[in-house]
Amino acid sequence: MPSSPTAHSKSTARAKTAKARRTRRTGARDPLAITLLKKDHRQVESWFDEYEQLESEAEKRNLFDRIALALKVHTQIEEEIFYPEERGEVDDDLLDEAYVEHDGAKKLIAEIEAMQPSDEFYDAKVKVLGEYIKHHVREEEQPGGIFNQAKKGSEDLDDAGRRMEARKAELMSQMGARQTN
Repeated sequence: MPSSPTAHSKSTARAKTAKARRTRRTGARDPLAITLLKKDHRQVESWFDEYEQLESEAEKRNLFDRIALALKVHTQIEEEIFYPEERGEVDDDLLDEAYVEHDGAKKLIAEIEAMQPSDEFYDAKVKVLGEYIKHHVREEEQPGGIFNQAKKGSEDLDDAGRRMEARKAELMSQMGARQTN
């Protein structure tokens, strides 16, 4: 008996969700911490792509504010939970570079936040920030990168992921409220 379209779409959605949580090489499920961080990466990457298509200054500012909030929260949960727990599991040089890359991104975000979309170099700075973030994501996700090394370590990345989820929700609430005031 053929399945209903609703049953088919639900099973397809479940399959896509399961597929999204699997690694490309092994087919094994990524631990929750890695899954959450990769999901953040994909979201911000899509927003940078969307930004490139915008013409309205109000839309550009609104989207940049979402990007900035997401990046601030993401870097904070990495720096508070993920990176410290992976010290000893991941090469120190990679983690040190990640902290420095975060610092550079934070400084550029602050510069852009102090500007208006009509200002000279606003769009260029958003573009450079996007490229900077893409580089950072590659460093984390590439074979031999931070995520790969972390998965080979002994830390419980599912437990870390649960703590990261909770902290992310807390930060989104705090920082998001500040952004709207």
